[in-house]
Amino acid sequence: MSLTLPPLNALRAFEAAARTGSYVAAAAELGVSAAAVSQQVRNLEGFLDKRLFSRLNNRVVLTDAGHAIFAGATEALQSISDLTEQTLSGSARNRLVISTLPSVAGRWLSPRLTAFVRRHPDTRFALRIEDDPVDFSAAGIDLRICYGTNLYPDLVTRRLIADEVLPMCSPSYLARNPAAAGPGLSGVPDDDLIHTDWGPGFGSHPSWEAWFDRNGIDRSARGKGFSVGMSRLSLDMARDGLGVALGQRMMAEDDLLTGRLVALSGIAIPMGHPYSLVHPKSRERRAHLADLIDWLTRGDSRRAPVSRRGASVPTPR
Repeated sequence: MSLTLPPLNALRAFEAAARTGSYVAAAAELGVSAAAVSQQVRNLEGFLDKRLFSRLNNRVVLTDAGHAIFAGATEALQSISDLTEQTLSGSARNRLVISTLPSVAGRWLSPRLTAFVRRHPDTRFALRIEDDPVDFSAAGIDLRICYGTNLYPDLVTRRLIADEVLPMCSPSYLARNPAAAGPGLSGVPDDDLIHTDWGPGFGSHPSWEAWFDRNGIDRSARGKGFSVGMSRLSLDMARDGLGVALGQRMMAEDDLLTGRLVALSGIAIPMGHPYSLVHPKSRERRAHLADLIDWLTRGDSRRAPVSRRGASVPTPR
């Protein structure tokens, strides 16, 4: 079999420069000098007899020929990397690197990954728990679950779940304070409300004020009750009987199904943005990645029914 191959070191330097948009950034990634990257790119241009980059201030911009080469180069280098990793590890198992937000990991993703591996027993994964932004290339990430759809415009982004929040508490709290189930949560003291505050960089998690407003109630509990910085912790505190959380349905589904949490109202407020699946286009051929994406996106509309004092409450549309 006769192969026509470019110099691989030159191809690697070109791919890094095209992806990062800079010889300096590519050099830092590859552990060489910017001059060495520039020379390797010139070698590739000479081999192909094509100009691959145009200069724009301190950045390099792909030409039309460069775009054509870059699309195939990334995929080819990734395939070589995957094959090398499998060979070096001595294992034929398919190992995926998955990155996700902290609250999503334990509350939503973990049981789904467990079920997926049971169906695909040759799959192994490395689960990274981290906030955005993440460096897909440096960490070798195959798939990222993030909040929002515009964080990684150069990568493939697919809508996963549009979540919503609704009032939740534990059965023990409701037993101590049965008036909490009254209309509009009028029986819940302000000091028992659990607020989720993601910090100054976020404004899309619905507040208690927004929920009261949706119900036509003139009530503000700002500065009262409990405040936590993670959605997962607000649910944990509610499940422990501390108070009433405005909890995310996707993260509470198991607790709602088992009765560890009950909903005090069927009225929900949508989150400001959906959760998304993000991956480099070059990863699309990774073994089982397409299967995992299909697995995670199943049942977006089949949300967990919630119990209200032991009764079934229809899922709001």
